[in-house]
Amino acid sequence: MVLVSYKPYNIYRSLNTNIKFLGLQSSDDSFTLGGVTSLRGEERRMMTVEFITALFYEVDEQLHTIPKHPEAHLWPSEVVTLGLLHALKGVGNRPFYRWLTRDYGPLFPRLPERTRLFRLLKTHQDWTQAFLAAPTVLGVIDTYGIELIHPIREGRSPQQIGRKGLSNHRWIVGGKLCLLVNQWGLIVGWACGTANVADNTFQWLIQQVDGRMIVLSDTSFHAAEGDPSNLKLCQRGEWEDRMLVETVLSMLTLVCHLKKVMHRGWAYFQARLAFTMAAFNVLVQWHGFQPTASGFVPLSIAEFSL
Repeated sequence: MVLVSYKPYNIYRSLNTNIKFLGLQSSDDSFTLGGVTSLRGEERRMMTVEFITALFYEVDEQLHTIPKHPEAHLWPSEVVTLGLLHALKGVGNRPFYRWLTRDYGPLFPRLPERTRLFRLLKTHQDWTQAFLAAPTVLGVIDTYGIELIHPIREGRSPQQIGRKGLSNHRWIVGGKLCLLVNQWGLIVGWACGTANVADNTFQWLIQQVDGRMIVLSDTSFHAAEGDPSNLKLCQRGEWEDRMLVETVLSMLTLVCHLKKVMHRGWAYFQARLAFTMAAFNVLVQWHGFQPTASGFVPLSIAEFSL
């Protein structure tokens, strides 16, 4: 699949609004949900309920033009919001559904049964493309191994979707995510394959931005047949700007727990990645970019960890 954004995304827009969403009322002092009121704190963080509401607003700003199917129970913005929450929670399908229905069921009164919900996320994963960022002059590409099963279990099931490959100098059985980020650290495009594929398999992702972005990479993206004209191969220690993508991958590991997932179907695995990429782009620019005096732009999504 080709997942590269051609639509500019407003990276400087901040969210500062109070809205009503499915019976939820929020204010500066307290919030009310189903008759339960929280007390005012001196410097309380954004409550999870308020965060889910604000996340729904942010998603709806991008997807409000997509019509709702006459027989659908959920609006497209609700479907994507649930997918982003699943990606951010970073747990399996069953634990996520238990957490959602137990603690935040009133926010989604028409929530479908668990298997129907995840089939919805699989079917409509293409809606996440609206959240991919636009290319900039410079970009970075890298790959990231994701473990699906323990290596000792390789070959036990004929339905196994992962393959054995090296990741961070150790063997895994799973998949490989390829990320293309722009100079701000926002995800412009992504692709995935099994863990045994070579990095240069994803050169087509670089070709998608030819003429719009010069892409920095390590030497593993070199192909004997030739490289794209906009690919800049860097030896170890060169172009330290490439470390930006390592920051992104670190956040995906620590906040979204993406290093190991439990999906057993490839389409569901792709859907998990699609919503994770969208969640990262939405959350990393939640407060707008705030450069330091030296011009460095810090990136963080740790405050949104669920």
